[in-house]
Amino acid sequence: MGYIMSFQDILTEFSKDDLIYYFLPIFFLALILEWRHNRSKNLNLFDVGDTKASLWMMFFVGFVDIAPKLLAFMAFYYLAQLSPLADVVQRQWWAWGLLFFLDDFIYYWFHRLNHQVRLFWAGHVSHHSAIKMNFATALRQGVGERVHKYVFWLPLPLLGFDPLMIFTMMSINLFYQYWLHTELIGRLPDWFEFVFNTPSHHRVHHASNISYLDCNHGGVLIIWDRLFGSFSREMSNEKVEYGLTQNITSLNPIYVATHEYRSIIRDVARADHWKDKLKYLILAPGWSHDGDDKRSKTLRASLRD
Repeated sequence: MGYIMSFQDILTEFSKDDLIYYFLPIFFLALILEWRHNRSKNLNLFDVGDTKASLWMMFFVGFVDIAPKLLAFMAFYYLAQLSPLADVVQRQWWAWGLLFFLDDFIYYWFHRLNHQVRLFWAGHVSHHSAIKMNFATALRQGVGERVHKYVFWLPLPLLGFDPLMIFTMMSINLFYQYWLHTELIGRLPDWFEFVFNTPSHHRVHHASNISYLDCNHGGVLIIWDRLFGSFSREMSNEKVEYGLTQNITSLNPIYVATHEYRSIIRDVARADHWKDKLKYLILAPGWSHDGDDKRSKTLRASLRD
């Protein structure tokens, strides 16, 4: 990266971020196998309407993500040019290893804030609105979150990592998370459960049970949740209930993708003071200026009283 690339050069480099095209056949094959196993064993892991909504979200994300991703790639390139470490951090093995931990750390905070800032939650909630846990749910990505997602990764090019390297690691992280969305895999060996995110940990993350709310935000590693106090293990005496604390009733894909934005607009409109209006954007979902506080931390505290 010792020279200034033209826009065409940047587009050429951007086109090399193609891991998703290799991942998709694996995703769909796993989904088909899970669906067939579900039918043969009558496990009730799928709901037709829920699965259709998940596939619609996948298509929406693919469309919405194009512009933010390209803009981010360009920004990453120019920021990497400014980095004094650009000639030090190349694509050595140790740089990939360091990038793995930095990317996963950033993903943890991006994901956690998607649950703790309501405006961000509005872009992420479609992923959690699924009432079943299966590989189709993994494809049900948040649509609106694509707009703000890449801002969280801006420090990495300033540390000298090139854009394609960053996007490749982000794709690997996403690929890992696919297998977490299933009920067919139980608990794994304790050492693995302690270090890595697993289907058991991620079932907790998708739960609407009060005791499980807003836990286990990790991507590949679960150690960030353990370090920063957001970890909960899946308990044998409390079955996971998937979906939202108040599930949506419509499976219209536009509604699934936008319903929380509409709810925010209504809440902001009925608040009289600008501070309350702002709080509806930046505080966690469940906060209200004139009603009960239904934020996850408040609800969990009520269980202990």
